[in-house]
Amino acid sequence: MLNKNSPLPMYYQIEENLKQRMDTGEYTPGDMIPSERELSEFYDVSRMTVRQAVTNMVNDGYLYREKGKGTFVAESKIEQPLQGMTSFTEDMKQRGMDASNKLLGFETIPATHEIARKLHLKDNQEVYRIQRIRYADEQPMAIETTFIPKTLIPDLNEELVQGSLYNHIEKRLPIANATQVIEATIADEHQSQLLEVPPLSAVLHIERNSFLQDGTPFEVVKSAYRADRYKFISDIYRS
Repeated sequence: MLNKNSPLPMYYQIEENLKQRMDTGEYTPGDMIPSERELSEFYDVSRMTVRQAVTNMVNDGYLYREKGKGTFVAESKIEQPLQGMTSFTEDMKQRGMDASNKLLGFETIPATHEIARKLHLKDNQEVYRIQRIRYADEQPMAIETTFIPKTLIPDLNEELVQGSLYNHIEKRLPIANATQVIEATIADEHQSQLLEVPPLSAVLHIERNSFLQDGTPFEVVKSAYRADRYKFISDIYRS
């Protein structure tokens, strides 16, 4: 099973073999993997070597532990390229997943100084604040709060925001580009409940400022994505 003459460490070979067994369907999401003792006997290595391999896979999001129960195969992460500007609904459709929303709040409020500055508005000018949970195949992926100038889309209502906002906006306004900032944070109690993750779980805080073709900013979006289900990929080039 393992090549003990290989320069690759034993723990790394175990990781790769377990990933291969997950890829072939021997272990599927939610399955409990064998115990450290069973894996050490199977691979004919020490339990310390197995523990290092399993811990690495937990840290990388392939596995998760439940205290007093065991170690289980995690759901695969959704890969989101950083190139291109797409909506959550479009992202999920491209992956063959069913996107849905749960509306937490829809209201018109006076813009704070921060939001007004990013949307090129005057302080206290009216904006929509839309709060939603975004789901993929009925699993919560993100909590999203969107701010849009009311003057840009005066007819926006609760029914429209249940679907893809971008589809509605692009019927009258040409979307061009966005600036996006991603930071790692810890979920607070409220976020943990909504995302159905343990308290203090890692989340990806993403803030997007989006613009129309004429340079007018049309939205600020603040999102908290589950770090155990989402990862971002970027192609980079040496200039």
